[in-house]
Parts: sequence; structure tokens; C-alpha cells
Amino acid sequence: MTRGVPLRLAMVGGGPGSFIGPVHRMAAELDGAIELVAGAFSRDQQKNAQAAQAWGVAGDRAYGDYRQMLAAEAARADGAQLVAVVTPNHLHFEVAAAALQAGMHVISDKPATLNLAQAQDLAGVVAGAGKLYGLTFVYTGYPMVREAREIIARGDLGAVRKVIVEYSQGWLSRPIERDGDKQAGWRADPAQAGIGGAIGDIGVHAFNLAEFVSGVRVERLCADLAAVVPGRTLDDDCNVLLRFGGGARGVLIASQISAGARNGLTIKVYGEKGGLTWSHERHTELTVDWLDGPTQILHAASGYLSPVAQAGSRIPTGHPEGFIEAFANIYRDFAEAAAAGRADAGLVPDIAEGVRSMAFVERAVSASAAGEGWVALSGDAA
Repeated sequence: MTRGVPLRLAMVGGGPGSFIGPVHRMAAELDGAIELVAGAFSRDQQKNAQAAQAWGVAGDRAYGDYRQMLAAEAARADGAQLVAVVTPNHLHFEVAAAALQAGMHVISDKPATLNLAQAQDLAGVVAGAGKLYGLTFVYTGYPMVREAREIIARGDLGAVRKVIVEYSQGWLSRPIERDGDKQAGWRADPAQAGIGGAIGDIGVHAFNLAEFVSGVRVERLCADLAAVVPGRTLDDDCNVLLRFGGGARGVLIASQISAGARNGLTIKVYGEKGGLTWSHERHTELTVDWLDGPTQILHAASGYLSPVAQAGSRIPTGHPEGFIEAFANIYRDFAEAAAAGRADAGLVPDIAEGVRSMAFVERAVSASAAGEGWVALSGDAA
């Protein structure tokens, strides 16, 4: 992109002890299109000041409360234009809605909100505010994920027949939330995480990725969710059968008790003429298996890729890029859309995807608990 005046960013949450806050900050500033200028990083003022100092934010722009921050920044000629929401789930709606109503764009960590009702309400706020809203479903930012989407959209595989997506982790195999682990603590607490555990934390990534890559929408699901670790309230293991529009079938696995698994995200899509596979652990490669032809392994940053995939890489093929750069692609796309005054941010997941992902969580949790079997997924922004 042509570099102009950076979009001014304020962050809510993400202070010391946060995993995702520093990721957002690094990704946002990677391409020089966004500059972090303010934040309400923590309710603890010492941690708030510590984050501001570490990230080059002026002390008088490290606010003790996000409401104070929005009011002060809106009154400044050089005030924040974009707010990143990197708090636990229960604060997503109120922060995002307040920022939009203050006249600022919003980019939020997933899931969009605590529950479906809030997501639907937020869709109304977004529509009324006339500002951009984006979600950091980070895996949609990987170049080879975008290439997979392009291959399927071109019809190279023919009609989609089957989608398999697995996201397995093992870090919650023990009840570490009871030992003071901050990241596990809020994820295991329904008041902060919502009604979904693993399905709300990583299952929404898998669901969004399945629809993003395949280009088809889930219409029905059959869910089996469990809290495997004794005493845990929210699910930590999820197995969901999917039926897509057009007749494709699918399987979604999201687990945080798969001992030994690190960040095992894989998607496979099969069509009439062949299938493709992308794995997060080999994210610079995309494997395409043809029914009547040899297997192809495509590599990131190669000249034979589609323009949208090539645009996602910053260095030559063979040089590894990863998580931060994928995050940065989402921020860069968002900044370009904001600078151009566009009504949407292209490939960046928006509030409609936020509503769909929350509908998926709620339907899967309720259907599994009631043993309902196959149920319809309604993901409209009502």
C-alpha cells in the first residue's frame, strides 16, 4: 500500500500478562499504516503505565478507564481513529459499541461478543455508526489460506463436497485455571468467556475458517461437546458434524484437552476434481491433490500464486513468515479500507461473520446439552 499518515490506534486491554495484546500491537504497526497512540491497557494503573512506557505511548494517553479514553481522544484533534478491543469476551460488546458511537473504527479480537444477542445488537450499532468493524480471525490472514480460498472460488476443485477442520490444543489438559493461570482463568469462567469454552475460544476460528476457505455456509449441525477435565464448567472438547448449503458435508473438531497438541489447526476441502490441505504448522505450504493428476505443493510468496495470496507476503519465497504477519495482513487490509473511506474492509471478517460465529457457538452448546441431534444454524444479524 502507499504509505500515508498512519491511522491512529487506541487499545483497550492487552496490558502486562496478556498474550494477545502485544500481538495486536506488533501486527498493527508492522507496515507503518497504523500507530498506537493511546490505550486503557489495564485497570491496574501501574500495569497501565508499564504498557504505555514499553510501547511508546505518552503517559497522559494511558487512561485508567476506556470510557475516559474515548471521551478524551474524541476531543483531541490528533485523537485515536481506531480502537482495538483485546479484552476478555464479556467486555467486547460494551467497548466496541462505545467506540463506534464515539465515531471510531473498531477492530476486535474474537469472538465478537459474549453471546449471540449482543452480537446482533452490535450489528445494529455498526450499521448506524457508519464506521468499519473488523474481527481478527487471524488465520484468514495467512497467504496460503487466501490462496486456498481463491482456488475454490475459481472452481478449480469443482463443487465442494466435504470440509474437515480440526483445531486441537493440549494446554488445558489439566485444571490450570485453579492454579492461578490468568489465561486459563477467564476462559474457564462463564461470566467472562460466555457459554462456550473451547468452542468459543478456538471453535469459532475453525468455523470461520471452514466457511472462509470453502465459500459455502453451514446450514445445519450436530454437536457433541464435553467438559472432560473434572470440575470444569465449560466445554474443553468439541466434535461437530456440519451440513453446508449446496449439499457438502463436514466435520469440525475443537479441543483443548488433546494432550501433546500445540496449535494443531488443519483444514481439508474436497471437491469433485480434487482436494486441498492447509496446516498451521506448515503454513507456508498448500497441498493440492488432484483426482486425475499429480499432487502439487504450492509455496507462499511464489509468482504463480493469485494476486491476493502474493499480497499477503512481505519477503521472498522460502523465508518463513507467520502469526504476526498474518495478523498484520488483517490490520493492513483494515487500514487501507479506512484510508480509502470504503464501506467494508474486503477480506477482513466483519460483524456478519461475528454474528454467524456466535450463532454457531450457541446452537452447538444448546443442542449438545439437550441431545437434540441435527439442528438448524441461523446466523442472521437480526
